[in-house]
Amino acid sequence: MSRVNDVGGQTGFGALRIEADEPPFHADWEARVYALNMALVRGGVYTLDEFRDAVERMAPAEYLAASYYERWLHAIETLVAERKVLGDE
Repeated sequence: MSRVNDVGGQTGFGALRIEADEPPFHADWEARVYALNMALVRGGVYTLDEFRDAVERMAPAEYLAASYYERWLHAIETLVAERKVLGDE
């Protein structure tokens, strides 16, 4: 089954913009999302495969409208909610 993120071989997405000396993060919140994801993976809350699947389960319109780290944040929120990690059980 193909998901919205599976765009291999497709065209029409416009030119790829490459920044010279691009920083790893464009905003502080992106670095925090990255660190949070790594802590949750290392803590055994979920695996990288589960994380990737959560990104790929986003609704197509939401996926296409989101930035890279917005997709990461969505996946983290989804997985944490599914596991009730931070809430009452």
